[in-house]
Amino acid sequence: MTSGKTYVRFDWLIIFIYIALVAMGWINIYSASLSDAAKGYFDFTQIYGKQMIWIGLSIILIIFVLAIESKFYERFASVIYIVSLISLIGLFVFGRTIAGTTAWYDFGGFSIQPSEFAKAATALALSKYVSDIQTNMQDLKNQIGALIILALPVILIIMQPDPGSVLIYAAFVFPLYREGLHGVYLLLALFAIVLFVSTLAFGTIWVALAVLIIAGVIYFKNRRKKPNIIKYILVAIASIAFAFSVSYIFNNVFKQHHRDRFNILLGKEVDARGIGYNTHQSEIAISNGSWLGKGWTQGTQTKGNFVPEQHTDYIFSTVGEEWGFLGSMVVILLFVGLIMRIIYRAEKQKNQFGRVYGYSVAAILFFHFFVNIGMVTGIFPTVGIPLPFFSYGGSALWGFTILLFIFVKLDGANYHYA
Repeated sequence: MTSGKTYVRFDWLIIFIYIALVAMGWINIYSASLSDAAKGYFDFTQIYGKQMIWIGLSIILIIFVLAIESKFYERFASVIYIVSLISLIGLFVFGRTIAGTTAWYDFGGFSIQPSEFAKAATALALSKYVSDIQTNMQDLKNQIGALIILALPVILIIMQPDPGSVLIYAAFVFPLYREGLHGVYLLLALFAIVLFVSTLAFGTIWVALAVLIIAGVIYFKNRRKKPNIIKYILVAIASIAFAFSVSYIFNNVFKQHHRDRFNILLGKEVDARGIGYNTHQSEIAISNGSWLGKGWTQGTQTKGNFVPEQHTDYIFSTVGEEWGFLGSMVVILLFVGLIMRIIYRAEKQKNQFGRVYGYSVAAILFFHFFVNIGMVTGIFPTVGIPLPFFSYGGSALWGFTILLFIFVKLDGANYHYA
């Protein structure tokens, strides 16, 4: 028989990986931002010194998040979501504009980006909605409800505009899929992406011919099952119509720098000094690292400041150059281990709210990690997505910390006994 106190056991593996990633992130930020004017590890006028302050404040934030009763996050999920939307709306009145994007509140020399916190708020709201309806996501009405929850912050972030942050909301498809959303949505999304890129790469006519040939081959292959030819025709027409719309979307909806990045990725333009400069220099830095790297603070690309903003979105290029393939694999394995552990613990949740939230956390972290690594290595176009716990920035670090440790708290509640 135990006392009346409630004990909570946290998943220390998740916490350990978080500490390891944050520590390794700071080590690489230090190297990427080190200058001749630096006065030591605790020089708070330098970028790495400022990041150290953010890390220290994150410890206080973690204590606060873990001290709150786990039921609070479920009970007040809608309130947190609404406050988050208000913070995004407020940017259009009080926000600070940097490089054409109004995404920050400025308090003197202290800036906060509310879109980083909106991810956790949206994850809570979506988890609350799905757990409240107590059914699967195959019902169209439920799908529309979930779509509205995701669409509101997306619309507000698009208006800033901040396309990188918007892209992350695609990650919420995965927790919804876990809760019963039909797999056809994932296939349609994948098909649309392939169709879009193929049209840009090969042209509308060739893609339209390919669609007709593929549809014809599939139909004749299944003709013994007497398939409905009308469905094949409609799918082919819709696919071809989408292919014809790609050119308009690309030239009229995308901004010039977005078009340039896609063209570079598809090999249509070679712009090593212009829009493709960051990626080109990042690839050089990573290739310089070879197997074991050049050593901490010894990277020639890093020390020469050849990679712009290397301490933020391109921080992984520092890892590649100074720690080599081995160091890069350690970082990748830590991220994979963290994501897999979160999914494992999400499946152990006693209620649907905790499970949906856990899958949301895993999906958001995976999307950030996957796209950022792809961007730095030249696989994806540059979209301005930070590497979780690694990239410099207080809002990003705090946003990811809150996102993760709310789940640590929810998960810990599954261990409690009174």
